[in-house]
Amino acid sequence: MILYFSGTGNGKYIANRIAAVTSDEVVSINDKMKNKDTQEIEVNGNLVFVLPTYAWRIPRVVRKWILNTTFKSAENVWFVMSCGGEIGNAAKYNKELCEQKNFVYKGTAQIVMPDNYILMFKLPEEKKLQEIVEKANPVIDDIAKQIVDNREFSKPRNNLYDRFMSGPVNSMFYSMYVKSDKFKVSDKCIGCGKCAKMCPLNNICMQDGKPTWGKECTQCMACISYCPVEAIDYGKKTAGKRRYRME
Repeated sequence: MILYFSGTGNGKYIANRIAAVTSDEVVSINDKMKNKDTQEIEVNGNLVFVLPTYAWRIPRVVRKWILNTTFKSAENVWFVMSCGGEIGNAAKYNKELCEQKNFVYKGTAQIVMPDNYILMFKLPEEKKLQEIVEKANPVIDDIAKQIVDNREFSKPRNNLYDRFMSGPVNSMFYSMYVKSDKFKVSDKCIGCGKCAKMCPLNNICMQDGKPTWGKECTQCMACISYCPVEAIDYGKKTAGKRRYRME
């Protein structure tokens, strides 16, 4: 079984590409979380988590969901993490999570994909985005073959920088930046409600035909990126920036 979490499509793309090789069932963690579904999942064998990198670790909301969910007969577990550049020392925390869940940890692999975090970065031009995905494809395929062969992933880099970014910087990033207080909607909004539909945490409600944000946000960028008229911004940080979604 392949379980993925995805804000703007990278995780779904990777999960489906892996499944094309492994013939595994693909399940959306987004849907599970949106429905507050932590019911037992029958795995009966290998389990692959395809997750984004948030501040050099898997998203905290996903970690919490994994801890609260029972995975029946899950044995070998791999983590595949998409990132804009690097995953830091995320493998350490993934291994600890597996120990808590009594999983057999088979390693963590990183796949560099286009970065959707436009709160801090600007998207490259379309040609560059395509090049990034094309470069990632053989990496994804190789990862899938390793899973089929029941092999452990090679250990990722683990230096002082990686440990610092996945440790103190991760904590600082969440406390300082992962908020929803600056989301705003312009007069371009057509009231379609897609932002609320796409939010995995049900953090967006439609009031008088316009979205309003609560405080349960993981900054997955789905609301900004899937707005069909680009009516949503985060303060001034995303103004004028191109949106990204993998379709």
